[in-house]
Amino acid sequence: MSSVTSISSNKTAYAATDSSASSATAPTTTTGQQTLGINDFMKLLATQFQQQDPLKPMDDTAFIAQTAQFTSLQQTNTLVQQITQLNAAQSLTQANSYLGLQVTVNTSSGQTDTGNVTKVDASGSAPQIIVNGQSYPLSSVVSVQPPSTSSSAPVVPPSSTPSS
Repeated sequence: MSSVTSISSNKTAYAATDSSASSATAPTTTTGQQTLGINDFMKLLATQFQQQDPLKPMDDTAFIAQTAQFTSLQQTNTLVQQITQLNAAQSLTQANSYLGLQVTVNTSSGQTDTGNVTKVDASGSAPQIIVNGQSYPLSSVVSVQPPSTSSSAPVVPPSSTPSS
């Protein structure tokens, strides 16, 4: 029974040593940065190596697991950035496909407006289509039809008479 007491007291002493080491390595200042980058990971890893118990060094499988997790996180962040870029390109392509077509859009006042798309404005964060001189987001499009043919001048086919 005395051995159980000594083991639990050793665990308590080890836990106290670990908590003091972790409080010594806790950052004292905060920055505006919200995500950890590769430099932050390397700093944490170096601190972890410096603060580890020399009699119980970090297991190499734990190091490999941490490295794999960080690599996975980096790849996920890269994938999110690429999907965001792909989404922006797809939105611009969609907006360009509306050029010259007649669309019906919901206005900010709850009404609908119908007209031909005359221009695409890609200067903002998301492309906007221009209908009857007004700018609308792609999400406001209700329907798309072929262009209206309400021109006042009739289309005359070229004459087939030979020129002299």
